Amino acid sequence: MSATNNLHTDSSTPWKSYEKIAIRFFALFFFIQIIPLDWKFYRGLFAFQWNVYDLFSLTKYTPQFFSAEGYTNWLIAALIAAVGTIAWINIERKETNYDNLYYWLRVILRYRLAIGIIGYGFIKLFPLQIPYPSLSNLHTNYGDFFAWKIYFHTVGITQGYEIFLGAVEILAGILLFFRRTVTFGAGLIIGFVGNVLAANIAYDAGEQVYSAYLVLIALFLFVYDVPRLYNLLANEKFTLANKFRPVFAEKWIANARLALKASFALFVVIYGITAYANYENDPYKIPKTSGLNNSYGFYNVREFIFNKDTIPYSTTDPNRWQNVVFEKWATVSIKIARPVKLDLTTGDGFHEKDIDRNYESAGVGGRHYFAYQADTLKHTLLLENKNKNHAGEKYKLSYTQLNDSTIVVKGVSEKNDSIYAVLDKINRKYMLFEGRRKPVKL
Repeated sequence: MSATNNLHTDSSTPWKSYEKIAIRFFALFFFIQIIPLDWKFYRGLFAFQWNVYDLFSLTKYTPQFFSAEGYTNWLIAALIAAVGTIAWINIERKETNYDNLYYWLRVILRYRLAIGIIGYGFIKLFPLQIPYPSLSNLHTNYGDFFAWKIYFHTVGITQGYEIFLGAVEILAGILLFFRRTVTFGAGLIIGFVGNVLAANIAYDAGEQVYSAYLVLIALFLFVYDVPRLYNLLANEKFTLANKFRPVFAEKWIANARLALKASFALFVVIYGITAYANYENDPYKIPKTSGLNNSYGFYNVREFIFNKDTIPYSTTDPNRWQNVVFEKWATVSIKIARPVKLDLTTGDGFHEKDIDRNYESAGVGGRHYFAYQADTLKHTLLLENKNKNHAGEKYKLSYTQLNDSTIVVKGVSEKNDSIYAVLDKINRKYMLFEGRRKPVKL
């Protein structure tokens, strides 16, 4: 091997012309997608906070060109890579060592895919990505949910299954850190994330492009061993495993490789610890402020007076409250016959203020969700609508807890309409909590 080569290889098969073109193209295509060339990435680093969502955002970085969205960014990256490939062919003076190029491209993709899949793994292992459905959601008609919210609730009610999914993702990511187990890890990701991709498309969950990106990387890595697997499984012939082991000509490269592994391992440990701490102390999709003491539950609105007019129970009156839910955290949801302009987001993102943590109200109609501030000395509540489409809708109320099951509230809305309501807690049993494998007396 010449002194300019970085590593020894065991490849004895010459590269065909079309293979050289393909490896150049994919090297540029993936380089553009992996290396942060987007200035907005570095702007985010300056505002970086050591919370689980910021760490998670690092693991799922993909470039955005000219404010393009979706697969358009892939197309732009592919066009740049195609132009770069043509330029590479025309200006190349000394032929590239394609074995080296392929090796290093696989190394970069292994670590990129590992970090990406582990990023999702930890927020499932400690159920942060898909929280348990709120009590308000249990009192929402099925038809008032977006498809993605139904899917999330289906996973969210089985926390053990969500934890299992996270463990599988973390295992697949760890397998990618070791050269001998890359094919196992990539194959696992193709099956696992491929299913996630299908669910994202079917339920319109908003992560179609990124999950497709992870599948694409996994496919590229898996192709490396396809000929051997085909020879073994389809042709049923004796097949030797690839025992290629790089031997670096320069010691600093070997040391840099070890430092890279150690850095990634340290990041994974820090991210895992941060995810656990966030799950225990402040799940980022759920408001952090505790709810009013002894208020959690579902309430029927027995009496309701609006601008001094008593309104009997009605499912059509746009002012009459039908029922109210107090969550364990500082959220109140009210069932009113007034239309809800839906929050079209998926409730992702880290927000410091409770009113901005909108996962519980995103993708849901039928109820109005309010963040509230309680003054337990003055017995007052300030309610603000969490839906940005209804920003400015507020209630300033005083409250009296007559007993464990009755709350009386009165005050005014942002339009200065007077409100008086008597709320009676209904002690309902929920099959989701009670279980269906034993008799339950309702």
